[in-house]
Amino acid sequence: MSQVITASEEVPYLAFFLKLDISAVRDILHTEEVHVPEASASTRGMAIGVTTVELVNSCSRMMDLLDVPQDIPFFAKLLQREIIYRLLQGSQGARLRAIATLGDQSHRTAKAVAWLRSNCEKPLRVEQLATIAGMSRSTLHHHFRALTAMTPLQFQKRLRLHAARQRMLTGELDAASAAFEVGYESPSQFNREYRRFFGQPPMRDIKALRDSKVVAITAA
Repeated sequence: MSQVITASEEVPYLAFFLKLDISAVRDILHTEEVHVPEASASTRGMAIGVTTVELVNSCSRMMDLLDVPQDIPFFAKLLQREIIYRLLQGSQGARLRAIATLGDQSHRTAKAVAWLRSNCEKPLRVEQLATIAGMSRSTLHHHFRALTAMTPLQFQKRLRLHAARQRMLTGELDAASAAFEVGYESPSQFNREYRRFFGQPPMRDIKALRDSKVVAITAA
């Protein structure tokens, strides 16, 4: 989830997203002269870093292909390999290598994450989630934490809180109704966890969000 807070026609905000082909990452790791250090045991599933001029140039040339669509079939794959190479040589190279070399375990963990995203309102039984992922409970816990920096229960709680916040904001639900819709059985527990996570009680938080949007629209 992201939000652009400063942008205009004179000073636009440009975002570049590229879904990496993990098989291409593995191929480069195996066949190219790429020297990447092993990832540390504390490597987390998400991180940000400072880019390099070389990486920006590669991405810019990828975007330039939009002006010459007939060249996309030939150059897109070549440029993606260059971007992968630049990433592997950068500050997040060890992280990308770890993701690519986790192989089957990474794919199985992703299945557990996807199930939780689609079923966050349902009661969570870790044994059932482990069965869906095709892992033992302890193996799932280890790889899930490495990928998301959270346990499955913590991940589900965050999904529920964000879902409830969105429903109160767009559906004009009260806190108790939103809590029940996302799977909470106790409104008081929901209120405690919501305040702990977002910093203030549900309805006060929603009012602040709505007021900030009104201010932003008025200013524009």
